[in-house]
Amino acid sequence: MATKIISIGNQKGGVGKTTTTINLAACLAELGKKVLIIDLDPQANATSGLGLPKEEGGSMFEAMLGECSVLDQIKETAWENLHIIPSELNLAGAEITIARMDHYQIAFRDAIAPLVDSDYKDPYDIVLVDCPPTVGVLTINALTASDSILMPIQCEYYALEGLQVVIDVVKQIRSEKLNQRLQIEGIIMTMYDGRTNLSRGVVREVRRSLEDIVYRTMIPRSVRLSEAPSHGEPIIEYDPTSPGAAAYRKFAQEFLKKLN
Repeated sequence: MATKIISIGNQKGGVGKTTTTINLAACLAELGKKVLIIDLDPQANATSGLGLPKEEGGSMFEAMLGECSVLDQIKETAWENLHIIPSELNLAGAEITIARMDHYQIAFRDAIAPLVDSDYKDPYDIVLVDCPPTVGVLTINALTASDSILMPIQCEYYALEGLQVVIDVVKQIRSEKLNQRLQIEGIIMTMYDGRTNLSRGVVREVRRSLEDIVYRTMIPRSVRLSEAPSHGEPIIEYDPTSPGAAAYRKFAQEFLKKLN
């Protein structure tokens, strides 16, 4: 199949966005898919979460400015089939610098064009873009280049608020013809605790409002999931028999089935 470019984002922070990026990518790679993570968040948590250093000049920023090829920024990880374009501190200034460019909304799309070129010798099956937790210039750029957006939602109060902002932005990008193919890939519920009325209530509310795009798999609240990034490992490496590892493996299978 052609390379699928999927942004992972939510206007709210702390919803499991980067955790989902890292662990979905690792599980897809385990299933034999060739996966590239593009860490577009200046916090660089996906980069450190896979054990890579933040290196000046090693991010998408230089490629978006046209100073290098995106292909030169790709780094291998310790896991087969899983590569990453890291983030670093310079990306924090990208919001201002890129906003001054002509046609700034498509700088990312232009930069990643070699990755999706039909002549690219070793194409990726899936590119996952870890977006910042704001709907700013970087996120708009990611969405303008993506086939779809995957939205993690934390099973807590106000979960739907950040979600609606992103849904409205998707509609705006389509209506302004920046990217008319952009779809909502789905919503993944994270930090679920079936013992609490709150988690169960949030899931009911989200399913009632958006049933068609909510994945059946839910990611549990888990100390082991929280610990894994500090060791630079996805959960299937850090604790492969944990409930978190089982959930992300199940989610990856559901994700692929829906994608296909």
